[in-house]
Amino acid sequence: MLVIVALLALLGLGVWLTYPRVGNLLFVLIAQVQARRARLKGVVVPIKGMTLATWQGGERQSPALLLIHGFSADKGVWLDFARYFTDDYRVIIPDLAGHGSNAFVPGGDYSIAAQARRMVALLDACQVAQVHVIGSSMGAYIASWLAAQYPERVLSMVLIGAAGVQLPQPNEVEELVNAGDNPFLIHTRAQFDRFFAMTMASPPWIPEVLLAAEAAVYIKRRAELAEIFADFEGSPRLEPWLPEVRVPSLILWGREDRMVPVASAQTWLAGLAQAQ
Repeated sequence: MLVIVALLALLGLGVWLTYPRVGNLLFVLIAQVQARRARLKGVVVPIKGMTLATWQGGERQSPALLLIHGFSADKGVWLDFARYFTDDYRVIIPDLAGHGSNAFVPGGDYSIAAQARRMVALLDACQVAQVHVIGSSMGAYIASWLAAQYPERVLSMVLIGAAGVQLPQPNEVEELVNAGDNPFLIHTRAQFDRFFAMTMASPPWIPEVLLAAEAAVYIKRRAELAEIFADFEGSPRLEPWLPEVRVPSLILWGREDRMVPVASAQTWLAGLAQAQ
């Protein structure tokens, strides 16, 4: 009986230790299936001082489309979205520095300006002169910084739940950060579940093994994400530069967005000359 109990205990320990690892393997497999469906290939692009992992697809001579993910996310968030564009565009989807498959370097400068410079370097390395750019949250902040500071490189932009301007009303995330409880910096599974619930109004069902893997990644990367968040949050807000942006811009928002309040859309609409 004791032998059976010991074996069961070892089995339980093995499952507990490897459970997140199984989830990570499933994430990789799912991403590969999605990438194949979207006709995207993984390409590692060298730029000054680092390499950037990307998904890329479409014909090289087609108009270029750059997709930029948000804080703490990675290039995989765009895979199902990108499959609608690879027939008509050359699609480039990078992991931002410090995110996804790219190594985190302490003191590596994760400000919006630095991340935008890396996007320009990525376009140069891919021999792309101009792009249509779509960004989500912090990625929208970077996209609009590109349009303001590198106007010759941007043809149009889509901003989804954009960070980057002063918040016009109290915001749940800002209040938590000010209280010393940044929901992105996760210590426990319970904190991850709270964070995950904040990211979508109606989260889809996701297998527990995948949620466990994602929670483990956030907990492991807590110190790294804290540094990236500090650089991102300390970047200048864009209001002074918005009137200089002259490219056609589409503002998209979820009315129940808990990360960045939908009222922020009015700031973008008021500041951008060609926004709707």
